Amino acid sequence: MTENVINAAKMLAMMTLLLFSVGVHAQEKMITGAENTAAWFPLVKDKNIALVANQTSIIGQTHLVDTMLRLGLKVAKIFSPEHGFRGAASAGEKVSDDVDSATGISVVSLYGNNKKPTAEALQGIDIMIFDLQDVGVRFYTYISTMHYVMQACAEQKIPLIILDRPNPNGFYVDGPVLQDSFASFVGMHKVPVVHGLTIGEYAQMINGEHWLKQNIACEIKVIPCVGYTHQSRYFLPVKPSPNLPNQLAIYLYPTLCFFEGTVISVGRGTSKPFQQYGHPLLMNSETSFVPKSMPGASNPPYANEVCFGYDLSNYDDVSDSLSSGIHLEILIDAYRNFPDKKIFFNSFFNKLAGNDILQKQIVSGKSVAEIKASWQSDLQQYKIVRKKYLLYQDFE
Repeated sequence: MTENVINAAKMLAMMTLLLFSVGVHAQEKMITGAENTAAWFPLVKDKNIALVANQTSIIGQTHLVDTMLRLGLKVAKIFSPEHGFRGAASAGEKVSDDVDSATGISVVSLYGNNKKPTAEALQGIDIMIFDLQDVGVRFYTYISTMHYVMQACAEQKIPLIILDRPNPNGFYVDGPVLQDSFASFVGMHKVPVVHGLTIGEYAQMINGEHWLKQNIACEIKVIPCVGYTHQSRYFLPVKPSPNLPNQLAIYLYPTLCFFEGTVISVGRGTSKPFQQYGHPLLMNSETSFVPKSMPGASNPPYANEVCFGYDLSNYDDVSDSLSSGIHLEILIDAYRNFPDKKIFFNSFFNKLAGNDILQKQIVSGKSVAEIKASWQSDLQQYKIVRKKYLLYQDFE
């Protein structure tokens, strides 16, 4: 592994250790929007409620649905995002409609044939609550689900309450800003890869920038977090999806998810997803792993094959400085070491990047500094727009 990649891995692992040691006490004072029941309970009392939720929708150790039912609220329907209501489905796996066995409430999937709630599904609903833990990355699909929920609520004139949660990657902004021609479900809006917004702030941007169809706006009410700023470090109490099991994976996700647009495995089907990467043909590797089919990774790439690569979870040295950003040196290093560069990228890569420029830059041998310099003009323009929608003190 090159020195740059080793340093990047060390820095990210060190961030996890240091931020945990200095950030836990600050987090004790944070209150999520869901936990601030006094702010949202009067808005939904005696109404037929639809809820967009999954396993991250918790108040302390209790699921939001259970809390609402104990409060005597009328939860008429649940809508679930990618990975399903209980968060067990694999990435990209079609999630079907179901009935929640714990409550008997109908669950409608928003990851499959209908990514937007239908008018029929919303019939009789007075108000919608949205409570999902995002990770602050453009290609993490919960913000796309929120877009479609806002569109449906706007069309049906149903108010939407967003119970805000801290962004674990909300202390920086980085990556190429999406170009409109590369919009997809893994990138719907002109934002960078790491957008630096909570989900409540992001909803305000969707409205304010008129990103909904027909230039309509959704009536939203954001219940903000208390004690959170964009300088805060937030450690998720529940993993947001099956393959982001810990804080290091969440910090590495903005970088390693680019490998989903290549032949490289990010460790799905192992005990360290998004904390290692490899391929059966990867040259100059340090370690190996064998992906297996398991819950949350039902058919991982290279199942039962030995993948040679790099384990990014083992570097726990503490250095004198902290920084944040997408670590392109990891991606560039893998490309340079791969023996058949013609097959390294697939068609999904440009959707993740939000352009066709990044792939060309890597292939042509551009340095990390050169590539990041090409993002700066768009990032500066984005930051100006972003400032309009902030609910919390910024990191700069």
